[in-house]
Amino acid sequence: MTSPYGPGLRHSHAEDVYAFLIGCSLIVMGLMCLHKAGLVTGGVAGIALLLSYIVPMTPGNLFTVINIPFLLFAVRAMGPRFALKTTIASFGITALASVIPSVMEFSYVQPLFAAIFGGTVIGMGILSLARHQAGVGGTGVITLWLQKSRGINAGRVQIMIDAAILTLSAFFLPWEKAVLSAVSAFAMSSVLMVFHRPGRYIGH
Repeated sequence: MTSPYGPGLRHSHAEDVYAFLIGCSLIVMGLMCLHKAGLVTGGVAGIALLLSYIVPMTPGNLFTVINIPFLLFAVRAMGPRFALKTTIASFGITALASVIPSVMEFSYVQPLFAAIFGGTVIGMGILSLARHQAGVGGTGVITLWLQKSRGINAGRVQIMIDAAILTLSAFFLPWEKAVLSAVSAFAMSSVLMVFHRPGRYIGH
């Protein structure tokens, strides 16, 4: 279906940079919020958070390590342009994860608020990157590829992947934190399910 507003204007490089800074910053803030509350979430962010409670590495560094095989898949499945932008976003998240804690710190976050707010801002960060033809890597590459190639809603696929991650987290977290982590994952996926639909956005 053709948009009544025309084909849309291609984003400039400056707009891409701005969107990357916003998206990566939101993701890092969400990770900090969830980590302070001892929660996890879905996607590669959830895997990084879960492992950060088990191994002596920060979520930001784990985020990059876990992403490597997914970034290699992105080159083949989504094309070199998407893969390059996703790689930049992935390393941008790692870099900001080492900088932002030095200028902003959470002393306390109520767990339910952390679940809803943290999951939502991570989802908005992912959305900001997706609108500029990039992802955060990890399972997001799989969901965006399925939406692009098969027309399967990215949010619904993400929820299924998240269910598997959260089931695993239940073996390592107290039950109440596992439940709140599920709330966080739902909040994150809901952002994509509601706002990231084919034909809804005409900029590219």
